[in-house]
Amino acid sequence: MRWIVAFIVILTYQKTYSQELFVITDPASNVPANSLAVNIMQSSFKEQFEKGFNYHFMPEVTYGLSKNLMFRGSAFISNRSNQLYAEGGSIMAKYRFYSTDDLNSHFRLAAYGRYSFNRADIHQEQIEIVGHNTGFETGIIATKLVKKLAISTTVSYEKAFDNRPQYDFPSNFGDNATNYTLSFGRLMYPKKYTSFKQTNINIMVEFVGQTINENGKTFFDIVPAIQFIFNSQVRIDLAYRKELYSSMLRTAPNGVYFNLYYTFFNLKKRNDNGK
Repeated sequence: MRWIVAFIVILTYQKTYSQELFVITDPASNVPANSLAVNIMQSSFKEQFEKGFNYHFMPEVTYGLSKNLMFRGSAFISNRSNQLYAEGGSIMAKYRFYSTDDLNSHFRLAAYGRYSFNRADIHQEQIEIVGHNTGFETGIIATKLVKKLAISTTVSYEKAFDNRPQYDFPSNFGDNATNYTLSFGRLMYPKKYTSFKQTNINIMVEFVGQTINENGKTFFDIVPAIQFIFNSQVRIDLAYRKELYSSMLRTAPNGVYFNLYYTFFNLKKRNDNGK
């Protein structure tokens, strides 16, 4: 645990504008208005009880309707059936309802809701509607940016249903949970901005936890990551997720994420110019 504490201290005490673009959690800020973000999300997690890896390919598209409201659609594809199989998808909306800005800092609050449908087998007690379960999630996000440091936390309620058409939710599993996250992100490079075209390098650590409300079973993970941003438009994320504690059944808790993210800015302006 010493390296975790040391990492947080480094993040907290280094000074001078940070990104708030986390790998597996959303900040309270949104995709810019009239912009479209495409994220090619991939993950590979080691199976606990059998040989091999659990691979997920989950492309998502996010549109900023205004500075306060955005919408997202996602698809879920995995290799659990020993071949790539389209398991389902989700829709999500996030509304930023509070914002304060100072010279070198800001604070945001947002509420979000997500609904997912999934037709895969239900194979673990952990509830995860992004890629595994049919269900919904709703929560609150708070994000603070101070110079180069971003801190974000989320609390949410998640409810799972049957995975239709074949798989009923197991009666011996709890079907609803409380989720909680705490994320730190730090801009490491450049030391000083001279152009939006400069390459940015961010390091971050995210803590992700869940407690099943019916039986108190809990897990808690850590996700260190590095992030590269090119031309303020292209983003590459590489992260490793490690289980720190769990009292519930999880079939593949440890693995890596690789995301490729691209933002198309000012779509409305482009369309107007094209008329």
